[in-house]
Amino acid sequence: MNAASDMSAQDAGMPTIVLVHGAFADSSSWNGVIAHLKGRGYPVIAVANPLRGVHKDAAYVRSVVDTVSGPVVMAAHSYGGSVMTEAADGASNVKALVYVASVSPDVGESVADLVTKFPGSALLTSVKMVPYPLDEGGTSMEQYIYQEKFPAVFAADVDPDTAELMAVTQRPPTEAAQTESVTRAAWKTIPSWTLITTQDMGIPPDLQRFLAKRAGSTTVEIEASHAVAVSQPGPVADLIDTAARATTR
Repeated sequence: MNAASDMSAQDAGMPTIVLVHGAFADSSSWNGVIAHLKGRGYPVIAVANPLRGVHKDAAYVRSVVDTVSGPVVMAAHSYGGSVMTEAADGASNVKALVYVASVSPDVGESVADLVTKFPGSALLTSVKMVPYPLDEGGTSMEQYIYQEKFPAVFAADVDPDTAELMAVTQRPPTEAAQTESVTRAAWKTIPSWTLITTQDMGIPPDLQRFLAKRAGSTTVEIEASHAVAVSQPGPVADLIDTAARATTR
């Protein structure tokens, strides 16, 4: 879809879909979903989430959302849910939130707080910490999933060759991305939908259910791994489309 057709879609009242990827991934993890959404006529932006910390990441994502004219439906995967929860609050053009195998923290909660609420996450024993230099001097830590563990933990239902590539090209979050708490909770004022992945080894399904119920979110469950946007992009796009139709048409 070119710029002219993007404008036509917005003129027709179709919202722009803003996608926020999570930790250990990049915007290409949405490729299959993007193809489905584009095929239905939606303008789409897949934001390059910096993964440097909730507050920095949310400020960046919000800056992108603020450039969009017309209504927006946001969808986020995994840690991206924390970023979306913070970034979307107070954005008058954001009409719906879609959490995909994701977290939706309340004020004062972090990803690290939430993943220990329910058993089942294999991330805690699958991540290595690696130092990296800070712009202001000194070092901090960022996280990688061990490549040999990545397919089973993150992408068990993804084609093995693709899962191996994902392991090699994973983008590490900083430790702050996992430990910083959100200061805003957009799901309290913006309607939400949640895709729960029942075979998830990253964010336990019971945690996803708890968060969806707390947010009053409309939920769909699917038998999929944490990397559901890669393995089953059709149902992900379907839920985003449902949220868009319910709130912007």
